[in-house]
Amino acid sequence: MVLSAAGVVVAGGTGLATVGLGGGEPAAEHGSPPPATASIERTTLVETQDVDGTLGYGSTRTISSTGHGTLTWLAGEGAVVSRGRSVYRVDNKPVPLLYGTLPLYRRLAEGTEGVDVLQFERNLRALGYTGFTVDKTFDGSTADAVKRWQDDLGVTETGRIEPGAAVVAPGRIRVDDRKASVGDRVGGPVLTYTGTSRVVSVDLDIEYRRLVRKGGAVEVELPSGGTAKGTITSVGKVAKQAQDDQPATVEIRIAVAGRKAIGSYDKAPVTVRLTANRHADVLAVPVGALLAQGDGGYAVQVVDGTRVRTVPVETGAFTGGKVEISGSGLSEGMKVGVPS
Repeated sequence: MVLSAAGVVVAGGTGLATVGLGGGEPAAEHGSPPPATASIERTTLVETQDVDGTLGYGSTRTISSTGHGTLTWLAGEGAVVSRGRSVYRVDNKPVPLLYGTLPLYRRLAEGTEGVDVLQFERNLRALGYTGFTVDKTFDGSTADAVKRWQDDLGVTETGRIEPGAAVVAPGRIRVDDRKASVGDRVGGPVLTYTGTSRVVSVDLDIEYRRLVRKGGAVEVELPSGGTAKGTITSVGKVAKQAQDDQPATVEIRIAVAGRKAIGSYDKAPVTVRLTANRHADVLAVPVGALLAQGDGGYAVQVVDGTRVRTVPVETGAFTGGKVEISGSGLSEGMKVGVPS
């Protein structure tokens, strides 16, 4: 059991005497009043767990070039590339970005049919080219639109799309790292990229898997000391076994709200506060009010004027320096003894 400064963790019955909870024998029924008192509160306690995360742009993917020629230009690291813009150039001819999930794995020409044709035609329409029907068939009108696009790109107007003529990604990309240089021959990794939205990644100990769910709200503490609200967007379904006897983990992704709150960080370590459970309408006292008993249980000193009595209690959740208690005869507003 761990008691964190953030107010974490479900209470157990043992181990609390080591954190300064009063200790010693129970007070006598008519002993002297304690040096200070605090009121028993009726409140809501929220259990939390702080975990380490990394603010960045998520996982990277690799773009490789195909065909023949020489790389004559590459987008710079950190550059954001949108649909129709060049990712790199081969023999000074642009290789633009298109949106989708299928790569250009075959030639698209008049007579070709399939979902990859539909994907390409949707891109062509989004780029402002018309005069064809967006469907799964590459016909003569599609070829005419392709020629107009090729003319605008400054490449040979063939009316066909060859494998490697464009890069396909789910949306806008941010260049993470160059894997090739100007002057290199085509045929290998060119660069890696990420999405354009900053996210927090956490390798979560499977012990805390129960604390997270897709759509759940979290709080992210930034290196500057400020905080930002976040929403869990994905929870890994496969645990990864760590090395050196470390616990297995699952990856979770968190979208962070508000660019202003995040600041200019491209990559930074952060602390993610997960909300575990809410204990509503419970009685709570400062943790220091607990007295360790000889049987391993706990009690509080209830103070009524000059009268002091020791009441055994069951402990529940800990948070923010407070502990949930329950026991016979306890009620909101009662005074309990605490260290001065």
